[in-house]
Amino acid sequence: MIFKVFQASEIATLFELLSVNRIVGPIEKGRDVNDSPLYDFDVVYDFKDLALDYGQTIHSAKNYFLPYRENLCTFTFEDDAWEKDVDFGAYEAHVFFGLHPCDINALNKLDKVLMGNNYPNPFYGAKRSNMFIVGHSCTPTPSCFCHSMGSDSALSGFDLFLTLMEDEYFAEIQSSRAYHILENMETREATHRDHLLFRKASSRKRSLFKCEVDTSDLTKILDMEFESEVWRKWGGKCLSCGTCANVCPTCYCYGVEEEVNMDFSHASKVKQLYSCNLLDFAQVSGGHNFRPESSTRLKYRYYHKHRGFVEAYEESLCVGCGRCGNACLAGITVPEVIASVRGGEK
Repeated sequence: MIFKVFQASEIATLFELLSVNRIVGPIEKGRDVNDSPLYDFDVVYDFKDLALDYGQTIHSAKNYFLPYRENLCTFTFEDDAWEKDVDFGAYEAHVFFGLHPCDINALNKLDKVLMGNNYPNPFYGAKRSNMFIVGHSCTPTPSCFCHSMGSDSALSGFDLFLTLMEDEYFAEIQSSRAYHILENMETREATHRDHLLFRKASSRKRSLFKCEVDTSDLTKILDMEFESEVWRKWGGKCLSCGTCANVCPTCYCYGVEEEVNMDFSHASKVKQLYSCNLLDFAQVSGGHNFRPESSTRLKYRYYHKHRGFVEAYEESLCVGCGRCGNACLAGITVPEVIASVRGGEK
C-alpha cells in the first residue's frame, strides 16, 4: 500500500477531480426530535453539502448495490415470438465519498456472498465493479460497536482511504486509479512523524468506543443457548416489522416475483429485498410456516449473523454499525441481546 499526505483544505480539490462522475456521499437530510442532524447517503452536487464529520447515516451504501426493488428481466410476447431483455442496472460510474470503515467492510462481506461463490450475482457485480470508493475516518457514536466486530478499520475494499490528522489527511492508496488522481494534487510522501500521528489518531478513536460486544466463543454459546428463554423474551418485544434489515448494511435476503400483463403481451421478473423477521418469510406453498413465531425468526436472524456466516466465512456478518438498534421501534439492540444470551438467562 502507498501512503501520501496532503493538506486538509485540498480535499475540496479531490472532490472536484472526482466530480466528473456521479458522487454519492453523506449529507444532512433533516433533524430528529432533539434537533440533532440526521445524515444519509445521497447524490452530492456541491462540496459544501458533503458532511464528512457525520456520525452515522440512517441507511448504508448497500442501497446503491442492492436496490430495494430491482427489475431482473422483462419478456415481450408477440404472436408466436417472444423476447427477453436483461438489464444489470449499471448505467454510470459512481464515486462513494466518505464511507466509514464499517460500511466498507460490509460491502466486503456482501462480496463474499454475492460474488465469491459458484453462482455470482451479475446485477450486484456490475454495479460493484463500476464504483470508486473514498473512505474517511470517523468518530464512534454511542451505539457503535464496530471495534468489537473487527470492523473499525478497513484493510481492503476501497480505492482511497483518508484519515484526518490535525490539519492534514493521511491517504492510504489501494488502486492505480486513486494514485493517478492524487497526481493532480499537491501531496507529499508520508514521513515517520506522519506514521506516528496516524497511530495516535487510531488510538484516540479506539478510546472513544462506549459500546462493546463480547464475541469470544460466541458461536459455541449460541449453540448452547439455542433453546434459551432469552429468545422468547426478545421475540415478545419484536414487532416483526423488518426495519432492522432495512437499515442493515449486510442483509441481502430477497424474494422474486413474476408479473404478467392481463393480455399476455408483457411480463417481468422483479427482485425485492426482504427480511427474515417478516411473518411470511419462511412460509412455503400450501401455507405452512416453518417460523410462525417472532421469537424464532429473531433467533435465526442472530444465528445467521453470528453463527452461520462465521461457519461459512470465518467472520461475523455483523459490522457493529448500530443502525439496527437505532432504528428498532421496540428498542432491541445487538449488544443487549448478545449479552443476555451470554448470561444464559432462563
